[in-house]
Amino acid sequence: MEWLTLINNFVWGPCMLVLLFGTGLYLTIGLRFFTIRNFARGLHHAWAGRRQDSEHGEISPFNALMTALAGDIGTGNIVGVATAIYMGGPGALFWMWMTALVGMATKFSEVLLAVHFRERTPAGNWVGGAMFFIKNGLGRRWMWLGSAFALFGIVACIGTGAMVQSNAIGGVLKASFGIPFEVSAVVLLLLSGLVLLGGVKRIAAVAGKIVPVMALCYAAMALLVIVMHISEVPGIFAMVLREAFTPTAAQGGAAGASIMMAIRMGMARGIFSNEAGLGTAPMAHAAASTRSPMTQATIGMLDTFIDTIVVCSLTAFALLVTGLWSNGQEGAAVTSAAFESVLPGVGGIVVTVCLSLFAFTTAMSWCVYGERCAIYFFGDRAQLPFRVVYCIAIPVGILIKLDLVWLLADTCNALMAIPNLIAILLLSPVLFKLVKQEEASFRSECAKDD
Repeated sequence: MEWLTLINNFVWGPCMLVLLFGTGLYLTIGLRFFTIRNFARGLHHAWAGRRQDSEHGEISPFNALMTALAGDIGTGNIVGVATAIYMGGPGALFWMWMTALVGMATKFSEVLLAVHFRERTPAGNWVGGAMFFIKNGLGRRWMWLGSAFALFGIVACIGTGAMVQSNAIGGVLKASFGIPFEVSAVVLLLLSGLVLLGGVKRIAAVAGKIVPVMALCYAAMALLVIVMHISEVPGIFAMVLREAFTPTAAQGGAAGASIMMAIRMGMARGIFSNEAGLGTAPMAHAAASTRSPMTQATIGMLDTFIDTIVVCSLTAFALLVTGLWSNGQEGAAVTSAAFESVLPGVGGIVVTVCLSLFAFTTAMSWCVYGERCAIYFFGDRAQLPFRVVYCIAIPVGILIKLDLVWLLADTCNALMAIPNLIAILLLSPVLFKLVKQEEASFRSECAKDD
């Protein structure tokens, strides 16, 4: 544990945050702010992508986005945001926004490369991600880097995706409703088996239905809290901007925040939530039935925006306008308290249900990621055995202590990011060329229409 803790503190330390943020900033400038200029285009493609428009792929572009969002929108949006503000102060939210804005370029880039360099296996699976764009984009001499990504990915997916998420579900159901861990374990095993054994198509179909509904319900509840304190919003917004650069001393039970703590907590929790640069979401987008890698990439960049700029911000403002962020509570407890302040007896239940659904869909999505990593090593024959192992890991995660598992999985999360970011930077000339060609073609088509 001590050895792993040292490694974890190093790989998630300032160097990693600088690498993640720096890569996003480099790509944002190199793409000439493409993600900001084409945001509306991404929304259009996402709405138009509700149906499959190509034989190349397994799921619709919209369901690919929902699968990626299922992996992104999770405990980080409730627990992570509360922790970031508690430890880093209100200014941490500003740095979450900055991380998301440059993270959109990172997500756009990794999705574009994943779809551009994806493969179709003999069984008809469309697979892509860092390991495949390393192999097909950088060549065989770099395959060791792709193998490292896939190995870390398998460990992280079983740990973070299956065991940690199910443990969070079991814990919150026990605390809120008194449901025994054994009951939660059996129910989750049955539900996960029904979904996961159906493969990426069933997972994407479930995500396409659950994710929009649960996100809208949670957003509506958070907005209700904010509207009930609407007079506080201008002052809170000003406080977030002010304390991003000049944090005040500790307030109430909250930890005292320095500017470095505000930056570190905001960036770390933002990246933990939206996963930009970790290389996970591109594996879902690579299965999309899209005619153009560029089209899917403009859809893919939206999940960073939706996850952080929208959902995380709603949580943060609900905490800040109620003033409960500094009451000494941490994690889901303080978010429940904020919701309870508006709807007593109901708010806490809403947080519990949303947290459980967020964690469940995250577990479903991460199965896709781990399966793709296993296919990279062993081919299609690894698909069913991995799903079975993953399903078994879910109830196990509820019934055992996860200190070591969490530490190992969290470390592997960071270690996944390193090969992914190296590959994106090495392939950035290819990336910039593809975008330049696409924009030139788009302008040419517009000129013809005129």
